[in-house]
Amino acid sequence: MRYVLHADMDAFYASVEQLDNPKFRGEPVVVGGSETSRGVVAAASYEAREYGIRSAMPMATAIRLCPRVIRITPRFPRYREVSNQVMRIFSELTEIVEPLSLDEAYMDISKESLDAFNLEDIGSSLKSSVKERTGLAITVGGGTSKTVAKIASQMAKPDGLLLIRPGYEQSFLNPLDVGLLWGVGPKTESILKQYGIDKIGDLADRDDDWAYRILGRRGKELRLRALGQDYSEVSTSRETKSVSVETTLTEDIIDPAILRSELRDLSDKLALRISRNGLRFKTVSLKLRLSDFTTFTRQQTLNYNTDNADTIFELSMGLLEKEMKPGLEFRLLGVSVSGFQESGQLVLFSM
Repeated sequence: MRYVLHADMDAFYASVEQLDNPKFRGEPVVVGGSETSRGVVAAASYEAREYGIRSAMPMATAIRLCPRVIRITPRFPRYREVSNQVMRIFSELTEIVEPLSLDEAYMDISKESLDAFNLEDIGSSLKSSVKERTGLAITVGGGTSKTVAKIASQMAKPDGLLLIRPGYEQSFLNPLDVGLLWGVGPKTESILKQYGIDKIGDLADRDDDWAYRILGRRGKELRLRALGQDYSEVSTSRETKSVSVETTLTEDIIDPAILRSELRDLSDKLALRISRNGLRFKTVSLKLRLSDFTTFTRQQTLNYNTDNADTIFELSMGLLEKEMKPGLEFRLLGVSVSGFQESGQLVLFSM
């Protein structure tokens, strides 16, 4: 029987800070850059979330929501140290571990879960081991596919355990919001809801022809996920060649101030994503699409590695300014970073 677990550390960076500094426990804590340098929230403790503070929020906004919030500058070497400790605990359960970031991973426990009745014991034991050996809480979700396991862990947060037994995938997925499905971002969700697809079960009820007609080539894959049919393997090695973010503008833009604002937002989001994964880049690439759908990229390479949001913004803005000729209108902006080491690749975790 194939069975996959998805484990997610709860408010990871903030939880590590509360673990290392007892005076922070029970207090609203955020990890991230300073509000005076356009910093963003990389992680928020559950106490901070009660004030509406969330990851990727501008730090200035977080402080307005909770003036007494404790802001801590990220300590990524420490987070990687704890992450490696947790990943070693996972590898004691199974050799098939796929880290997704510093704070989450998939595990294939097919060999260990010889019958459905010991799943609960496996999940509970894993949570207990992490808690006892690191002092941190994790949430564990499980299912016969990565899709079901991931959604189960989302539903079980914080410090929860939700294992969907084989054969119950559809009854679990059907009533859930379609936006929870991996691959359904805000734009796809908006399109689906225009057609009355509010729940995952609504998408599962449509046929492949309809999914292709509305969503294109991704339609069939998303519908299969809605059915709980995700056959992607849990991979023991993950290499990152590049990380990117992009936005399609609501209208064609020529105003440099608007483009600058959009690029600033993309740079901050990208910096948050790579810093959460412990990555440091050398190359910044800018993707541009004009109003006539002409698409091209430009890039610049540094002679050092960094994860700084201002560096991403300054380099990408410099590349954009070179392309801003009179009369040109832009409909899409994208920024990516790469060159994570000399070979251009970086293994996210060394187990």
